[in-house]
Amino acid sequence: MHEIRYNIAHMPRASIVTISGTPGSGKSSTAKKVASALAYRHFSSGDLMRQIGQKHGLSIEETNRAAEKDPSFDEEVDETLRNMRSEERVVIDSRTAFHWIPQSFKVFLKIDPHTAALRTFAQIQTEGRLAQDAHSSEDVYQKNLSRIESERKRYESAYNFDYLDESQYDLVIDTTRHPLDEVARSIVEKYSHWLAGGTT
Repeated sequence: MHEIRYNIAHMPRASIVTISGTPGSGKSSTAKKVASALAYRHFSSGDLMRQIGQKHGLSIEETNRAAEKDPSFDEEVDETLRNMRSEERVVIDSRTAFHWIPQSFKVFLKIDPHTAALRTFAQIQTEGRLAQDAHSSEDVYQKNLSRIESERKRYESAYNFDYLDESQYDLVIDTTRHPLDEVARSIVEKYSHWLAGGTT
């Protein structure tokens, strides 16, 4: 697993894990698994954004495009995340929480985009996927690329940071060849060591 260190020695360490990542990297599933292992609460800003989009009758792709023009879509999520800075024992599944809660243990999950598309399409076929539909893995692949570019552009414009910059995180894991249980276990081990005052 690929790890990158980020110096936050000057900040107090919070019992909060923030997990960011690219579409299809297993961000949500991993966050739930980590929260369960730690007996922490789990929160997903993606679920909140989907709920906001559904109020407007929009898919997640349409919501992201709308958010590029209407900042109110992100503002509700941002405010929720900022208010969570003082919380304890929580795992947050969010692409931007690491920015709003810098004292958290910041994890980034990445994955080969073609593998991500295959996994996501398989999930859509077998289980369905909230606010997302596709006709093929290639369709998912193209939608994921558009989504990454849309979110990257939006965050750079609004907050002046690139969420894909791996140097901002305490731990970076490529989930292409690592199963969920292994990824979650690694995060729990590294986080526990970090929370006790160690380095990743």
